[in-house]
Amino acid sequence: MFNSVFFEDLGVKYPIIQGGMAWVADSSLASAVSNAGGLGIIAAANAPTDYIRDEIRKAKKLTDKPFGVNIMLLSDNAEEIAHLVCEEGIKVVTTGAGNPGKYMELWKSHGIKVIPVVASVALAKRMERAGADAVVAEGCESGGHIGELTTMALVPQVVDGVNIPVIAAGGIGDGRGVAAAFMLGVQGVQVGTRFLVANECTIHENYKKKILAAKDIDSVVTGRPTGHPVRVLKNKLARQFQKLEKEHATIEDLEELGRGCLQKAVKEGDIVMGSILAGQIAGLVKKEQSCKEIIEEMFNQAEEAIIKFK
Repeated sequence: MFNSVFFEDLGVKYPIIQGGMAWVADSSLASAVSNAGGLGIIAAANAPTDYIRDEIRKAKKLTDKPFGVNIMLLSDNAEEIAHLVCEEGIKVVTTGAGNPGKYMELWKSHGIKVIPVVASVALAKRMERAGADAVVAEGCESGGHIGELTTMALVPQVVDGVNIPVIAAGGIGDGRGVAAAFMLGVQGVQVGTRFLVANECTIHENYKKKILAAKDIDSVVTGRPTGHPVRVLKNKLARQFQKLEKEHATIEDLEELGRGCLQKAVKEGDIVMGSILAGQIAGLVKKEQSCKEIIEEMFNQAEEAIIKFK
């Protein structure tokens, strides 16, 4: 029912991409998603190049299915990672925080499919002109760095605005979200928050428990004055951000407060002063499952939702 030519060409069974979550999306999670029939993604973020190379090679040992790498183009070693994916034979790259145009010829010469994450129609059109093979249209319901438009408003406008495949992201955590996204004209979905509680996700157990306990109103957006707003779950750190923002603190003070806080949450389990990135869909996530169970459940629910209203 959810056939997608784009994903079939990639050799992927289910039209779902696992979000490239910084310091979360490692070889364990990416390989598990790929083995389950989705497209797993390793997040390069600001990690050292050698670390990403090791994660790619670990994933190759864990799966013989396609997986990709997410490159944050503003990171200091983005150029090194851009070349690394070619050296390692990666077939899919998702990008964020910048324009991948300067690497497009290189990646295309190595047979890499390029899928930028966009938050506006204008950016989607720019990515299409640059040679992108598809775009992920991500609404502000998502966790991490966000734009302004909601998924329901953004996705159909991007679908109408470009001639390349569109993948929906933001606020998709169960089969109903998948079905709704496909009704908007996409060829696939990207999911992040739901995979945070996957058995194969290696984040600290405290982080997982925070997701499982989340309610619908438990996320907040911080960092708007910096120009890089981020959706997180409420905690002491988020309250401190809000206080500084009300006091019109400098961008430098805000950036210093947030420095290293994601790793505190992911690696150390600090849910008080760590940055707990999660989307608004966290309130729907109530159980830990394997990646296989998550993906199969979502697409079974999606089919049931479509059949119910036929």
